[in-house]
Amino acid sequence: MELATQPTVETLGEYAYQAIQKHLKKTLKWEKAVKKDEDPEALHQMRVGMRRLRTAVSRLSIALDLPKSVSDKNIGKIARRLGNLRDLDVLKETLETNYKPNLPRKEQPSLQTAFTALAKQREDALSNVQKTLKDDPYKSLKDELNDWLDKPSYQPLASIAIQQVLPDLLLPEVSSFLLHPGWLVGTQFVESEVTIQTNWKPEKIEKQLTEQGESLHSLRKEAKRIRYQMELFTDLYGESYAAYLTEVKNIQEILGTMQDSVVLTEWLADIFKSEIHTQMPTLATLLTENRYQSWQQWQPLQERYLKAETRHSFHLTILHPL
Repeated sequence: MELATQPTVETLGEYAYQAIQKHLKKTLKWEKAVKKDEDPEALHQMRVGMRRLRTAVSRLSIALDLPKSVSDKNIGKIARRLGNLRDLDVLKETLETNYKPNLPRKEQPSLQTAFTALAKQREDALSNVQKTLKDDPYKSLKDELNDWLDKPSYQPLASIAIQQVLPDLLLPEVSSFLLHPGWLVGTQFVESEVTIQTNWKPEKIEKQLTEQGESLHSLRKEAKRIRYQMELFTDLYGESYAAYLTEVKNIQEILGTMQDSVVLTEWLADIFKSEIHTQMPTLATLLTENRYQSWQQWQPLQERYLKAETRHSFHLTILHPL
């Protein structure tokens, strides 16, 4: 008879060390390919590695005695520059894959104008990334983190068992996520009960996104933060935790698709110095339809997470690690 194996009880310090080691290794693995601009996937992977490294450093620093250069601020600056370049790659891929094949011939020249402008912007962003990876702040971050991994130094809290402090690490993030005002976009209160506005026509949704799109974009960023933090601890929780993590990821992706469509519309309007409807009416219609579909996917998740039982269950899941 085999006994079910329990996860090895580790200290907060040991867990933090493993997370930093893992995500630094992933970041550095892709550095050479990014410098040479060999493959968009390399940039994507390095950016993800840097973001996860930032999460590990910022959320677990209470247990660590890290060098001065290894800070949330410094890692964030580098990650943003990688992100600026990555966003342009995503923009190009989206235009080429999702929209170009569906545009009539008369709109193709305008699309080519957009691609030309995009190539110029990407050239500038790539130069910025290459410079960043040669500059002292990045080199110091890399060297000092490697030195720290060779001889780690900890705060007193590092010795506590990880399961003992998991809820305290995660619950503040869950609360910030659930209390975000973005959940209330497209709702109204009836006798203190929140009600979601359904069956909106595309025009109404467009108006709502114009007025409150920033709030949804902010919620998307909050979802990404909690997702990265939850992913640090997946092996310390069970199925319910994994299910919530999947939903958080879905929320991030759906709101991200909606936001990317808004950004693309604004970017094209800036390129053409006019409303996109004037230059590329078919593309404008496709983008509106894209946002409408994303809104339909978003509302069931919005409704679920505005229910008290869902929110209470999420908290209870966090309170009970394996």
